[in-house]
Amino acid sequence: MVGSAVVRRLGQEPCDILTVTRAELDLRRQSAVEEWLAAQRPDAIVLAAATVGGIHANATRPAEFLYDNLAIEQNIVDAAYRNGVTKLLFLGSSCIYPRLAPQPIDEDSLLTGPLEPTNEWYAIAKITGIKLCQAYRRQYGCRFVSAMPTNLYGPEDNFDLLSSHVLPALLAKIHKAKIEGNPSVEIWGSGTPLREFLHVDDLADAAVFLLRRHESDVPINVGTGSEVTIRQLAEAIAATIGFTGEFVFDSSKPDGTPRKLLNVERLAALGWRSRISLEEGLRQTYRWYLDSLATDGVRERR
Repeated sequence: MVGSAVVRRLGQEPCDILTVTRAELDLRRQSAVEEWLAAQRPDAIVLAAATVGGIHANATRPAEFLYDNLAIEQNIVDAAYRNGVTKLLFLGSSCIYPRLAPQPIDEDSLLTGPLEPTNEWYAIAKITGIKLCQAYRRQYGCRFVSAMPTNLYGPEDNFDLLSSHVLPALLAKIHKAKIEGNPSVEIWGSGTPLREFLHVDDLADAAVFLLRRHESDVPINVGTGSEVTIRQLAEAIAATIGFTGEFVFDSSKPDGTPRKLLNVERLAALGWRSRISLEEGLRQTYRWYLDSLATDGVRERR
């Protein structure tokens, strides 16, 4: 999702875009990464590749979330240094911050308290990526920087219910309920946690902006500065889809972090703010989701 958005955004810039598929290059294999970067010699890298997922995926695949992300980060960062990459932007995640960090969360909250247990494996890997960029800056003078996006959504998202994040999971469940005529949708947790959502095209625009403007070793937050409860998110998705049934909240399932809103003042001071509202972003994402189902040969009643 993020890589596709960055490619779309870079298509507006006077540059040659280098990409490679997972089938062609396993980023977890050090020698393969070194060979590819030595052959391609990019000037800049946006490191968006990662093993990601929601609460269920984190809980059931902790080894993958830790190993895969550590391997991807260290292989690319080190090979970038060895091949003279001018600028590298590492994309982390807002889950790096302590579970009960003061809200809104500023960048200085990193490593000031315990992590959220439901995503600690992913968070530890992302924190390591930040520190790796800082270490290569300190020791070798590399222009490697980090950005911490909030919860992302948009075209090319993962809508699989067992491995997806909350927004695409809700969209897929509510769409299915509408198509099948179900009167209700079950949602994990209490519906009360507060979350911030950023359209992936906004993140891609921020990434290009930060490649040009961000030079500090301090990771910089990327978000909207606004938040909704999970219940409000479900209601907004239902309004987008046209579902008029009820929501049933399963409080036996984990909520995750009670609140996670990023302080985006540093990014705003540099001159960047998000542009796509949640309402418009949901409309765009749902259109893409319907188109993807039609492409897969699934009949849709719209």
